[in-house]
Amino acid sequence: AVVSTQSTGYALQRNPFFPKNFLTVGDWTARIWSEDLRESSIMWTKFHRSYLTDGCWSPARPAVFFTSRMDGCLDVWDYMFKQNDPTLSLQVCDEALNCLRIQDSGSLLACGSHSGNVTLLELSQSLSQQQRNEKASVTQIFERETKREKILESRYREMKLKERAKSQQEERPAEEEGEDPEELVSEADKNFWFTVEQEKIGIEKKEKAAEQ
Repeated sequence: AVVSTQSTGYALQRNPFFPKNFLTVGDWTARIWSEDLRESSIMWTKFHRSYLTDGCWSPARPAVFFTSRMDGCLDVWDYMFKQNDPTLSLQVCDEALNCLRIQDSGSLLACGSHSGNVTLLELSQSLSQQQRNEKASVTQIFERETKREKILESRYREMKLKERAKSQQEERPAEEEGEDPEELVSEADKNFWFTVEQEKIGIEKKEKAAEQ
């Protein structure tokens, strides 16, 4: 699927539990997308004052992902806990964090800074062990948000079609409005016979000139 993020992309990763959903990081926000939608994401983080630089999913918990920022902060997002704000924000260093890499088990997270320093963080069990019914809950969240965005996309397309049809009607010349088809035929008939008479007069003049 081809989607438009409308911003510079710094990270792209599929959810390891739901391959149809993927995470993108660009400029001031991170977004979650679905392959079923091309024009809009289904979920997104709030806009940050500092640029986001990277992001990755937890391989252990389907509802958890991480983002890094230019101001040296690491944000931990847990959609089982809350969706509008990060569950945890940690100042890792005083320079830009450029990249994130997480261990396959999901318990260790490496953060790379602009100058090349690497900080290794050990995550708590609450962030590295899947919670009860978490996968089913995340499935419901993604399906609900995908359905909502599909409805909004459908309404948006309908509005654009109506606006286009209205614009085309307004662009028609004003003189075309209110014209009677019978009058148009009558006018065309008059023009035709006028042309015939002019041709006839011209022929008669040529014949008279030839006789002389």
